[in-house]
Amino acid sequence: MTLDLIIFDCDGVLADSEVISSRVLIEELAREGVTIDAAYVRRHFLGRSFPTVARTIREDLGHPLPPDFEARYRERLLERFETELAPTQGVTGMLDLLRVPACVATSSSPPRVARTLDLLGLAGRFGAHVFTASEVARGKPAPDLFLHAAERMRARPAHTLVVEDSLPGLIAARAAGMLHLAYTGGGHMGGEPPEAPFDVRSFDNWRDFPHLLEEIARKDREP
Repeated sequence: MTLDLIIFDCDGVLADSEVISSRVLIEELAREGVTIDAAYVRRHFLGRSFPTVARTIREDLGHPLPPDFEARYRERLLERFETELAPTQGVTGMLDLLRVPACVATSSSPPRVARTLDLLGLAGRFGAHVFTASEVARGKPAPDLFLHAAERMRARPAHTLVVEDSLPGLIAARAAGMLHLAYTGGGHMGGEPPEAPFDVRSFDNWRDFPHLLEEIARKDREP
């Protein structure tokens, strides 16, 4: 198969940021009297936009958040990013060798993803080819964001590969009719893919990514 496009999620795929995000959210919620742990964050919040996170806290935990909570959380998170954020191991070298058009599609806010890519030294690599959930009506697990990215990149969905770490992201890719791989090399994953109601191919090392792309191409060439 000739791939038109590879769509990378940002947090947990390009940036090893989910552990930091989880810690900051847990700390800030504790200030509001809400107690959760990292397992709860991974199960309910990974890959989802902040409005969805806030709705879950309100509806499932019975604790509406104050109006300034999101701004405070994002401010503290970006402060921690300045000193703690790192790319996932090997991703920069992989991108240096990549010969397929690529973009980023993320549930993060535009300011957060912009700062994240800048800190990682990847802002120039992707340029304007960065798309966020703020641009579509429905975020992941709906397919809207990935279909929007493919349309903007002039790519056929069936010839687009999505690399995700979260179950909502994988569900969105499948719903969009796209190929999908689960990256499990982020610090929050422990090498274990998310449990999904469908088969998901996973990998935890970017050195394996070129071989996976070749497998995709070879499978399509088989009679």
